[in-house]
Amino acid sequence: MLRITDQIVIEDWELTEQFIRSSGPGGQNVNKVSTAVELRYEAERSPNLPDPVKRRLKRLAGRRWTKEGALVIQVEDTRSQARNREIARERLAELVRRATEKPKRRIPTRPTLGAKKRRLKAKKVRGEVKAMRGKVDGEE
Repeated sequence: MLRITDQIVIEDWELTEQFIRSSGPGGQNVNKVSTAVELRYEAERSPNLPDPVKRRLKRLAGRRWTKEGALVIQVEDTRSQARNREIARERLAELVRRATEKPKRRIPTRPTLGAKKRRLKAKKVRGEVKAMRGKVDGEE
């Protein structure tokens, strides 16, 4: 059981962990020991997550969200399997915590009177510059 907030708790059946071989350097150890962890959280089927949180989580997860509605987190930061497992759980908790925060609604602002006048003045000046261009009638 993983406690995120007071309301949101992730049950053990929602999480599956799979240990895989880590890529990168590590000598002979890298070929023998499966230290990297792949944490899979069935977010879509989770009864503890409200729908708006699920939608925000899906947007935050990006490529880590599968077609089946699961969130997959891969960690191969350390050479310790237990530490990688902890890091994966921390990252999942942080992601869900960020999804619980409701984004503030943007209140559209309107341009000030001064800004409108400056814009119109600039347009007028630009128009005058362009009006001066063109063929010149020579007096010869």
